[in-house]
Amino acid sequence: MTLTTSHAIHIDQHGGPEELKLVQVQVGEPGPGEIRIRHKAIGLNYIDVYQRSGLYPMAMPVQLGMEAAGVVEAVGAGVTHLQPGDRAAYASQPPGSYCELRVMPAKCVCKLPDAISFETGAAMMLKGLTVQYLLRRTLPQGGLQAGDFVLFHAAAGGVGLIACQWARALGLQLIGTAGSDEKCALAKAHGAAFVINYATEDFVARVKDITAGQGVKVVYDSVGKDTFERSLDCLRPFGLLASFGNASGPVAPMSPGILGAKGSLYVTRQTLFNHITTRESTQAMADELFDMVVSGKVEIRIDQRFALADVAQAHRSLEARKTTGCTILTL
Repeated sequence: MTLTTSHAIHIDQHGGPEELKLVQVQVGEPGPGEIRIRHKAIGLNYIDVYQRSGLYPMAMPVQLGMEAAGVVEAVGAGVTHLQPGDRAAYASQPPGSYCELRVMPAKCVCKLPDAISFETGAAMMLKGLTVQYLLRRTLPQGGLQAGDFVLFHAAAGGVGLIACQWARALGLQLIGTAGSDEKCALAKAHGAAFVINYATEDFVARVKDITAGQGVKVVYDSVGKDTFERSLDCLRPFGLLASFGNASGPVAPMSPGILGAKGSLYVTRQTLFNHITTRESTQAMADELFDMVVSGKVEIRIDQRFALADVAQAHRSLEARKTTGCTILTL
């Protein structure tokens, strides 16, 4: 077997950004159902922080990273949707995108349209597919129609800015929250119908004002501990709280009786990787994302770039909420 050397980021134990170490690894040939891909750019996501810190425990050592874009170098037996030389992008399990070169399962890797750059491809796959499953698949009772109000926390982040634009394209009135006036302005510029600075405003009261006391049909919440309980108070009867992250920490245990008292509410905990378990589902979701980006309805905003070797600083910036839009690692 031919082995090629690649730089990669490993951690040997859970902890802070200082655990991220640049190492050299040997990369071989793809087996059945696998590809070898040489990365051109790598996406950074909050799930990377969860896995590094131990909030999502991982077997050690582990190579972090869930998304990237690059060029397919080789394909294993049974892989028919990709060929050597193809431009490709992915959001995929298992982790491992923090590297120059890797062998990985092919089923969640998609051909990248020529109209989309490698940097955009790396920045958008996990976040864009997340928005796709939230706005198109994670729906309240009766679905969503043009004119409906939805509440989206962290609206100025990578997922949030995509959601603002996608919601506008669907005709939804997205109410976005963020932690500063600058971030609120960014969300508004990207399509949020209303914005709330949760650092200075009571977002529950503002949501009730905006919706004439009715509340929203659905809250999309990646913040977790700091927003979960009060998000329930933003919902109209039979509304849905869709939790998909824990940026402020895990949500405390909750009695189901609360849901009845607040209006027979629904709660779901979503994760992208349950939506992309098959090649067909992954491709259908990616096709819709690609169409939104190529059409110009959704612009992928990359506000931070770090060299792969500087990934620890990238993690510090993300955890300190100093980032907006998407962040990528460059090679």
